[in-house]
Amino acid sequence: MAVKNKWMSTAASIWIQCTSGSLYTFSFYSSALKYSQGYNQSTLDTVSVFKDIGGNFGVLSGLIYTATFRRRRGGPWVVLLIGAVQCFLGYFLMWLSVTGVIDRPPVPVMCVFMLLTAHGVTFLNTANVVTAVVNFTNNSGTIVGIMKGFLGLSGAILLQVYQTVFNAGPTPYILMLSLLPFLNTLLFMCSVRPFETNEVDEKKNLNGLSLISIIVAAYLFSIIIIEQAVTLTLPLRIVIFLVLVILLASPLYVVVKPRSTQNFEETNTTRLLNNVSSNQDLLEGHDKNPLQAICTVNFWCLFLTTFTGMGTGLATVNNLAQVGESLGYTSFETSTLVSLWSIWNFMGRFGAGYVSDHFLHKKKWARPVFIAITLALMSVGHCVIASGIPGALYVGSVLVGVFYGSQWSLMPTIASEVFGVLHFGTIFNTITIAGPIGSYVMSVRVIGSIYDREAARGGAEYCTGSHCFRLSFLIMAFSTFVGFMIAMGLFIRTRRLYVQIVLRRDGRCS
Repeated sequence: MAVKNKWMSTAASIWIQCTSGSLYTFSFYSSALKYSQGYNQSTLDTVSVFKDIGGNFGVLSGLIYTATFRRRRGGPWVVLLIGAVQCFLGYFLMWLSVTGVIDRPPVPVMCVFMLLTAHGVTFLNTANVVTAVVNFTNNSGTIVGIMKGFLGLSGAILLQVYQTVFNAGPTPYILMLSLLPFLNTLLFMCSVRPFETNEVDEKKNLNGLSLISIIVAAYLFSIIIIEQAVTLTLPLRIVIFLVLVILLASPLYVVVKPRSTQNFEETNTTRLLNNVSSNQDLLEGHDKNPLQAICTVNFWCLFLTTFTGMGTGLATVNNLAQVGESLGYTSFETSTLVSLWSIWNFMGRFGAGYVSDHFLHKKKWARPVFIAITLALMSVGHCVIASGIPGALYVGSVLVGVFYGSQWSLMPTIASEVFGVLHFGTIFNTITIAGPIGSYVMSVRVIGSIYDREAARGGAEYCTGSHCFRLSFLIMAFSTFVGFMIAMGLFIRTRRLYVQIVLRRDGRCS
């Protein structure tokens, strides 16, 4: 008999997340698009912009999730199916174009293929994250960190699968991206569903899943370092891949282990979807719909902190290799920096959710203070990179990578607590739009413009030296400092709300 509980739902979501990070591997298969379609770099960048737009515009997925949540025949599987179909169609049509099976499409059509693929990923992420928050309202920070963490690792996981099974250039990889996430989602989507129960010792089991995610991240980190130093033979790759499969299957232990010591407290849907108490003066964000949320100061505080945090983080990773080149780093050093970014990103995604949950429960700290702390440390990271001193790019990229990743778990968790869970998917996806907007402003209007000006001043096509990016990173440091100030304002505004959240959760656990 199949196991049906919130832990099976969580394991299924983790496995779907493990194949949902194809957008993080764009640099691996972009060369196939560029050369097969005859694109120049500017055209390829245009296609990449549509990847960012689709990957951050998940409002529709949130609306569909809310509409199907309470229907007996609906639920998360509907959202997952729609997302899987979009991913399949986008990548499959892209593969047909690259291989010449269909005529070379115009650039706008290729942009639609990329937009369709990226938009599908938001459906997968929304279904998994929102269901996880509904299932673990008492530990929402930890579970969001786990879900976002595995999504951050999925790019490295997909590349390990490909390099073991195919390893024949980027074109077959596009075909794999059309099939593997699609089939994997179909296999597990019916297991992803909300369960209206709370467990006394669920934190212990979540800690087990957290440990698994850390072990997987450490394992992938080790593989990346080894691959930069030596060439791995096929038998060794197979062994590495099998160990990875075993690690990814280990959440089954949490699913099937005996639970004789557990005490389930049944809760009805209304209590699950409503936040804290009947005191509406304290609960300013109590189950707001998207339009109501947009009219609040708290929404725009989160939007602006996302603009500064995610925007500058995306701009940094998009220009990391070029910054390294201007500072005289070798191609080996810059490729290592880019490869390790996913690990720092994971550490931030997982760590911020786990740590903020701990301090919320133990010290009663309002969660927005951690957005303030991480943005302040991001500002330090940008300043370190701007200094241009030897080794500064290594230290700065770690700081920016970790605390950029933390925004991905903190913002959705705070949105669920401030505005309620009923329209959570729509609201947090609306706030996420601030990320690519910030990235565009920082990448194009700040970094790109200043770099071109410095290159022109030197009379060359390329700019070399610490001055090429110094002003850009100082501007981004100031931007994240402004975000820090806004986050402190949000912290002050929501302190009374979080007092009530702690009281509610303490009452459930008593």
